[in-house]
Amino acid sequence: MAAPTIDPKTIFTPQEWEDLRRRNDWIGLGLVAHAWALIGLAVALFALAPNPLTWLIAVMVVGARQLGLAILMHEAAHGGLSKHQKLNDFVGHWLCGVPVGASLHRYRPYHLGHHRHTQQAEDPDLGLAAHFPITKASYRRKLLRDLTGQTFFKQTLAPLMGVLAAPAQASSQARQAATTYLAGQVGIFIVFLAAGQGWAFLSIWLFAQATWYPAVTRLRNIGEHACATPDPSDPWKLARTTHANPLERLLIAPYWVHFHAEHHLWMYIPCYRLEATHKLLKAKGLTEKMEIKQGYGQILALATARQA
Repeated sequence: MAAPTIDPKTIFTPQEWEDLRRRNDWIGLGLVAHAWALIGLAVALFALAPNPLTWLIAVMVVGARQLGLAILMHEAAHGGLSKHQKLNDFVGHWLCGVPVGASLHRYRPYHLGHHRHTQQAEDPDLGLAAHFPITKASYRRKLLRDLTGQTFFKQTLAPLMGVLAAPAQASSQARQAATTYLAGQVGIFIVFLAAGQGWAFLSIWLFAQATWYPAVTRLRNIGEHACATPDPSDPWKLARTTHANPLERLLIAPYWVHFHAEHHLWMYIPCYRLEATHKLLKAKGLTEKMEIKQGYGQILALATARQA
């Protein structure tokens, strides 16, 4: 069953809708540069003042920007990084997806299926949210697995090792995923090495990818859909918007990903115009129809409300 939709022309004036849909290559591609610049600054901070605090800050910032790269790959899946399709796909795949072990070309059809059937039985992402709420103890166990690298091992290293151990027995998709991941990591290692920070590739980049990145990715998934849809026939409540403070935007929810209800209402609005979309909806008195929470503390309280 297709997810319910709302015609934007019934909500916005023609000029408002034109402004919201307008794409800007300088902004879209600039966000990719911004993600990599923050990664570089975080590594430089530790290099200039190596101590446990700057290392922890670097790991958290880099892990959040790895999520940011995944989010920008998601933006590319909607054609939002550039008006030029080939450039959009090249940047979205090689500079955003590959570094975090993802493929834009495999992700796009899967993700568009999620939009087509959001919170319906055919939604390929339904399993990410269907089992919530959970208990606080259950979430602590999941968080521990994320922060100790167990999730990374299960989802990334174990499949990679399986392909390397028996390449002839692996599927072509598994071999391609392994090749993509290894190519991305080798490329990034070369960049770190050229900057004189080869050791930081292991101690910051890979460590962040194995710990903070899966932890904030889980929280992002919870924030977007868990416990957000009491009625899957209501298009206003197919996803949730979370008001994130500056620290949450730095370490948990980069690039306007927290305006997820707006994104699901009209998926071709670029991510950098979602906040403006939210403000317009609020001015029109329509945000009262939406599922909105104040910060990720509220999200966790809702998602872990199940009693043992």
